[in-house]
Amino acid sequence: MFMSYAFRFVFVTIICSLISSCGEIESDTPKPQSSEGRPVIALVMKSLANEFFVTMSNGARKHHAENRDQYDLIVNGIKNEIDLAQQVALIDQMIALKVEAIVIAPADSKAIVPALARAIKNEILVINIDNRLDDAVLRDYGLDIPFVGPDNYLGAYMVGSYLAEHLIPGQQVAILEGVPTAYNSQQRTAGFRRSVEDGGLTVVAQQSAQWDQTAAVTVTSGLLLQNTNLAAIIAANDNMALGALAAIRQAGKSGQLLIVGFDNISAVRKLVKAGAILATADQHADLLAVYGIEYALQGLSSGVALKDRATPVDLITSTNFE
Repeated sequence: MFMSYAFRFVFVTIICSLISSCGEIESDTPKPQSSEGRPVIALVMKSLANEFFVTMSNGARKHHAENRDQYDLIVNGIKNEIDLAQQVALIDQMIALKVEAIVIAPADSKAIVPALARAIKNEILVINIDNRLDDAVLRDYGLDIPFVGPDNYLGAYMVGSYLAEHLIPGQQVAILEGVPTAYNSQQRTAGFRRSVEDGGLTVVAQQSAQWDQTAAVTVTSGLLLQNTNLAAIIAANDNMALGALAAIRQAGKSGQLLIVGFDNISAVRKLVKAGAILATADQHADLLAVYGIEYALQGLSSGVALKDRATPVDLITSTNFE
């Protein structure tokens, strides 16, 4: 690399201090104590206010603690799921640090690509996790960035099919989608739609709640007023499922609608066990970043171009709750 590891460590410490103090970007990983020839891997996530990404970061830290001799780790994320500008700023800061690899859960599948192109131009290996980057945009930039993650369409199809088994053909459902430009949101929405249509249900509404619990309360409240015969709310992540549940309770309709989600965060696991939420999908947040980190280490050591790698996704219901 262009910097000595000793000099870069000082630089890492300075930049990480700036990141931690800016108030708009969250970075709560201890700074690397000494690189000593080890590669530095940066994990760049979406909102650390979302339990899913907290679980992801904790899994990455655990893996690093068990493998400190192999690599140094920087973990950071943005405060707002849709704050693309702040995620771009994080990428540029990692470029300035001259890290060896960036493992990223992108806030947007398209608009983040130019920043990642800059990273690759600076000889940084990029691994895409969680939300797949848009293939057409990658081709436009001449990039081949490997994706490590689950089949979001399949996970959503499993959840939607399970929901359909608990409803009567012809009943009405509404979908809360995530960020519409995010590939994982698009795939989950498509999987949900196909599964409920295969089950004979009718999708009467589809609105974005931006992955956000508070937004989901507002959107669901409106859906309940507009569609008095709704039988279920399908949420593209568990945060929005929690918001939907709160709105249903506020409307005095507890137990009258079924709710499903996606992510299997701890708050929703408890509600699935209690029967308040019917089902969710587990994409193993505690391992998702680990898969990306291990793949980055493989790429750095081998120098071989990496291909996409599929990771597990499982249906979680009260009958298979662990």
